[in-house]
Amino acid sequence: MHTTFQASFQKLVVFCEKEQFMGYDPYDGLNSRLFKSIPVVKNNRLARIAWIQLFKRSPINLRKVAGIKKEYNAKALGLFLSGYCHLYKSNPSDAYLQQIRFFTEKIHDQISPGYSGACWGYNFDWEARAFFQPKNMPTVVASSFIANGLLDAFEITGEQQLLTTARSTCDFILKDLNRTYDNEGNFSFSYSPADKSVVFNASLLGAKLLARTYSFTKEETLLDEARKAVVFCCNYQQPNGAWSYGTLPFHQWIDNFHTGYNLECIADYIRYSGEHQYSNYVEKGFDYYIKNFFTTEGIPKYYNNSVYPVDIHTPSQLVITLYKLDKFEDHKQLLDKVLNWTIVHMQSEKGYFYYQVNKYFTSRIPYMRWSQAWMFYAYSVYFSKKN
Repeated sequence: MHTTFQASFQKLVVFCEKEQFMGYDPYDGLNSRLFKSIPVVKNNRLARIAWIQLFKRSPINLRKVAGIKKEYNAKALGLFLSGYCHLYKSNPSDAYLQQIRFFTEKIHDQISPGYSGACWGYNFDWEARAFFQPKNMPTVVASSFIANGLLDAFEITGEQQLLTTARSTCDFILKDLNRTYDNEGNFSFSYSPADKSVVFNASLLGAKLLARTYSFTKEETLLDEARKAVVFCCNYQQPNGAWSYGTLPFHQWIDNFHTGYNLECIADYIRYSGEHQYSNYVEKGFDYYIKNFFTTEGIPKYYNNSVYPVDIHTPSQLVITLYKLDKFEDHKQLLDKVLNWTIVHMQSEKGYFYYQVNKYFTSRIPYMRWSQAWMFYAYSVYFSKKN
């Protein structure tokens, strides 16, 4: 299996380097020059949602026809950066170090200006049911993954500017995001400065970055605020260990990779804070996760109650969840089965990974952020653990 995974990873690396780490995204439909040329349509909320869903759900890539270009995505850059950092730690080399410097420079070029600290958004307008996010509107999700990548690089290079930038992202989280409070003073961070939604994984990603930054700076305020966000989300864990995506009526689904996000974030908070009283939430949540999201054949389910669509995020997050929770060896047989299934059913001969396998069709569009960056990161974690 190890040889098979190495060959799969090398094919992925060749593809990403050939594309110069630029690509399309499932949600980039509003970058279409065709769509922007029709004012009556582009200014209509329902039309924006429908247009995005058309490009997201279609197994045929319509982007060239619609005038959508391949671009850098800041979150993808952060994931690739973390991936190369894992590879460097396992096998230090000048080639990996050069890639680390490449991504840190690109990430700094992508910072969204005008906020309390370094932060990043997506390279497209994004209309969702809960809110509208204009291009480059910073989100806690993108910003936390990217800042963690910078901290990964700081641990390797010791360059103070990397820590300084990641620390400033904490200011973005603390000062620019909205908060939803419970009756005890705990709270959830909003997804972005432009909304007030409660999305558990997003808030926990913010808390994770605060706690990790605390481990470097020892600022008690960072840990105090992170704790309140962790407690808020833990209090919403269901009796069976699951979390819904959020609190809005249309956020009540339970899915694979966002559950994985929740678990890794709480586990990291415990690691950086030393506060093990939250371990029971992780154990209960992991028990639900591992029993409900993977079939005996190694198929990584999207939802707790449905296999399809099988999304490339699900196998990639399994690697990371097991790694973060120190359960890699305990579930290695399942992990290898899932990765092997993913290679057979979701990797092109050209090296890239597909977006989703649906019941009746497969979306084979090579999305850079959603698919390639995540599998690159997952493989880098897998091989660092194997070494």
